[in-house]
Amino acid sequence: MRAVNEPIKTDVLIIGAGPCGLFAVFELGLLDMKTHLVDILDKPGGQCAELYPEKPGGGSFQPKRPPVPGIEAYEGTSVFYAVRKMDVFRDKRLLIVGGGDSALDWTLNLQPVAKKVTLMHRRDQFRAAPDSVNKMKALVAEGKVDLKLGQVTSLVGDNGQLTAAHAKPDKGDPYTIECDAMLPFFGLTMKLGPVADWGITLEDDLIPVETASFETNIPGIFAIGDINTYPGKLKLILCGFHEGALMAQKAYHYVYPDKRLVFQYTTSSTSLQKKLGVS
Repeated sequence: MRAVNEPIKTDVLIIGAGPCGLFAVFELGLLDMKTHLVDILDKPGGQCAELYPEKPGGGSFQPKRPPVPGIEAYEGTSVFYAVRKMDVFRDKRLLIVGGGDSALDWTLNLQPVAKKVTLMHRRDQFRAAPDSVNKMKALVAEGKVDLKLGQVTSLVGDNGQLTAAHAKPDKGDPYTIECDAMLPFFGLTMKLGPVADWGITLEDDLIPVETASFETNIPGIFAIGDINTYPGKLKLILCGFHEGALMAQKAYHYVYPDKRLVFQYTTSSTSLQKKLGVS
């Protein structure tokens, strides 16, 4: 077992075991580079594992807490920022707050489980995938999901058990929603931790990179996935994989400065087939 203060000897150190970090291990391995992967969480998966631990099929994360007075008293008992077990919400009156993919996905997945599902968003426009929005609106039209516009202003309940939530729309009178549990999905905040002290340039807690290899202002340090920023950046896993592939090419030249890199990454490449054990 490695001693706590024993230095790690490796070609490439990857911080973050999310999809992009795991893909980077694969890409670097194809180029014969030894990697060491570290993460603050006790399991791989990164943000996906935090948001969707029971769904079928950069930095540590903490949920963004909605600005509701006294919400801390309900957290972990009747207010949850992630779904660990869907059955916890069986036959419950559930209030889901948010307008992104997480809120819409769990509205669709928990509707058959919960006694009643109410989705609340501050406006009638959603950031989620259009297909999810259409499915949600179909459930609303069928009377299987209630859609409310507004924001939660206060919670009602004793000993951490929620019984209702007061809300206020942008226009109109305040209203009350009876509920046994609330799922606020306001996104996750990335915490850079010690990385913020490395001298890397930051922009709003994101790391700007160039787009040839996604290298930071410090040579040899790269940033891929949700943690980086550049013109035209899309926060898609597919884009992170693209970034990881180009990063690996540049990293190769740091590790093997005297070797020529031959790019053979097609499925017909005999070199790739040999590495995968399928030749």
